[in-house]
Amino acid sequence: MNCTEVVILLEQYVDRELSGEEIEEVQRHLDACPPCLALYRFEASVRRLVRRACNESAPASLKERILSQRSAS
Repeated sequence: MNCTEVVILLEQYVDRELSGEEIEEVQRHLDACPPCLALYRFEASVRRLVRRACNESAPASLKERILSQRSAS
């Protein structure tokens, strides 16, 4: 597997959406390719930050304002 193929599969790899064989191939490439490994680490860290940010709830007052504006329209 080359760098182009890994980059194409990287999102699916991070999301664990690949077959077992594909996971092994990508992992072997990442083990041998520092630039692709760095890209993987960056992608994985962005995903963690997004997940963490999306876990926060909007304040009840904001929800109420949005709903009242929608019903006023």
